[in-house]
Amino acid sequence: MIEAHSRDWWRATLALCLGSFTVFVNLYAAQPLLPDLRHAFEVSTLASAMVMGVSTLTLAASLLIYGPLSDAIGRGAIMRITLLLAALCSLLLPLVPNFACLLALRALQGLVLGGLPAVAIAWMGDEFDRRALMLAVGLYISANTLGGIGGRVIGGFAGEYGGWHASFFTVGALSLACVAIFWRLLPAARNFHPTSLRLDVALGGIADHLRNPLLLGAYLIGGLNFFIFINQYSYITFRLSDAPYALSTQWLGMIFVTYLGGTLGSALSGRVAQRVAQPLCMLLGIVILMLGNLVTLSAALPGILLGLTVNAFGFFFCHSMASSWVSRQARAARGTASALYLVFYYLGASLGGLYLEPFWHAGGWPAVIAGSWLVLAVTLTTAAWLWRRERRPVAVTDGT
Repeated sequence: MIEAHSRDWWRATLALCLGSFTVFVNLYAAQPLLPDLRHAFEVSTLASAMVMGVSTLTLAASLLIYGPLSDAIGRGAIMRITLLLAALCSLLLPLVPNFACLLALRALQGLVLGGLPAVAIAWMGDEFDRRALMLAVGLYISANTLGGIGGRVIGGFAGEYGGWHASFFTVGALSLACVAIFWRLLPAARNFHPTSLRLDVALGGIADHLRNPLLLGAYLIGGLNFFIFINQYSYITFRLSDAPYALSTQWLGMIFVTYLGGTLGSALSGRVAQRVAQPLCMLLGIVILMLGNLVTLSAALPGILLGLTVNAFGFFFCHSMASSWVSRQARAARGTASALYLVFYYLGASLGGLYLEPFWHAGGWPAVIAGSWLVLAVTLTTAAWLWRRERRPVAVTDGT
C-alpha cells in the first residue's frame, strides 16, 4: 500500500487532484453565465438553471455505470478517456445552434464527466493505506473546490469580454492541457483486484451498499447538503445580477472565489479526522453551513460574500468526511460504493433547483434560506445518528 507523503503518494494525489480540477472546471463554467444564457436564448430562470441541472443529472446517472465497470476492468483507463471526452464537449458547446442543443450537449458532457469522480476515491482506497487515504481525499476535494472556482471565474471573465461562446472555448482548451498532464502523472494500479462484470453482481453490490445504514446515512448527507449548497449559488447569481447590486457576468464569476473557504475546509478535514470521529466532523460541517446561510441574509455585499465563504467551508468539510467515510465503510466493491455516494450527491445538485424555485418566487433570498434550513435539519440529524452508531462498541468495520 502507498504511504502518505511518499513519492508515489504525491504523484498519484497530484494527478487525481488535477483530474478533479478539470472535471469541475467543465461542470461549473456555465454557472456565472446563467443570466446571460437566459437573455441570449430568451428562457426562464428555471430553464437557464437546467444548463447546470441537466449535466449534474446525467453525471449522477453515469456513476451507476462507471462504478461497477471500474470494479471489473480497472479505474485508470476510465478516468483518462472520460476526461478527454469532457474537454472535447466544452470545445463543441459554442457551436450549438439553439437552447435545446445546448442542453443536449451539456447532458452528454455530464455523462462523461462522471468517469473520474465515480472511481477516483475508490482508486485511492485500493492503493493508499488509511492515513494516506484520509489525507489524499482532503486534498482531492480541495481540488474540487479549485475547479469550481476556476470554472466559474474563467467562465465569468471570458464571458464578460467574449460572450458565453468564449467561455466554453477557453475552458475546453485549458482542459486539454490538464488531461495531457494527468495521463502522464497517474501511476499504474498495483492493488486492484477485478470482480465479475455481471448485471446481477452489480445490482447485488448496489443493494448491499444501500442496506448498510452506515453508508446510506453518508449518502443522504452528501446528497441533501449538495441539494442545497450548489443551487444556492445559482439563485445568488440571480439576486446579485438584479438591483441594487447589478453585478456583471465578470463579477458574478468572481463571487465563486468564496469557494476558497471550501478549499480550506476540505484540506483541514483529513487532519481533524485523525483526532475527531468522522461523523462528528460531518455534524460540525453542517452546523457551519447553517450558520453561513444566516450570514448571507445580510443586505451588504461583503456580508453576503462572507456568508458564502462560511457556507463553502462547512459544506466541503462535511463532504470530505462523508466521501472518505464511504470508502472506509465499504466491505467490498469500493468503486460501486463511492459511485453510489456521488449518485446521491449529483442527484441532489440536479433536483435542488426544482425545490428552491418555489421559495425564490414566494419570498426571494430569505425564503430560499428558510427552505434550505428545512433540508439541513435532516442532514444534521442524520450525522448525529451516525455519530451515535459509531460510538457503540459493535459493528463498525474498517474497510481499508
